[in-house]
Amino acid sequence: MNAPNKCPKCGGSVFEPGFLFDRGDGNYASVSQWVAGIPVKYRWTGLHLDGCAKLDVITFRCQGCGFLESYAREG
Repeated sequence: MNAPNKCPKCGGSVFEPGFLFDRGDGNYASVSQWVAGIPVKYRWTGLHLDGCAKLDVITFRCQGCGFLESYAREG
């Protein structure tokens, strides 16, 4: 899949490939993270994540209609 040409929110033109990563094992809870790059399957842990840039994902919800919007911002 090709990256969009322009961000519909801010008009920016630089998109970086990545994927959302959720870590859940038993009762362990964590915040979803956006991971830079293309997912690489790894035999022991499912995905190879060493050396990949990671950003926590925050999601906002409209109380009126339930629309969700997620961000993975640095800093």
